[in-house]
Amino acid sequence: MKIHSLLATLAAVCSLASIHALAAPPKAVTVEILAMPHPPVKMALAPLREWLAAQGTKLKVVETDVESPQGEKRLAAVGLDGHVPIVILIDGLYRHKRKDGATQEFVNFPDIAGAPSGVRGKWTAADVQAVLTERMKRP
Repeated sequence: MKIHSLLATLAAVCSLASIHALAAPPKAVTVEILAMPHPPVKMALAPLREWLAAQGTKLKVVETDVESPQGEKRLAAVGLDGHVPIVILIDGLYRHKRKDGATQEFVNFPDIAGAPSGVRGKWTAADVQAVLTERMKRP
């Protein structure tokens, strides 16, 4: 009787393990790049785009020309308007809390040398990467 009970328990554990192994992989994090198609914007985003490409299927990357009708609608949908050269959305949001509790917005040019002062944001590609790295760890 004890052997039958032990075998039933073992079968149940194996069954649960196989169900877990067959479960769908975690959903890819969605990154939307809303950006003007101008050379300075392309240059500013090059390091981030290279890093995103290296992540493979862990991320779903969607690029939209912010000056197109679709881009203008998407910009308005997230509460922004006007001359915004770059917006990085992670799972639909451009505002993210850092580990230190401060809120960071991925809007306008990154804070890099040569970025226009009037549209220079307070973020870097490393900041976006940090948020994405944490998101990719989530189940």
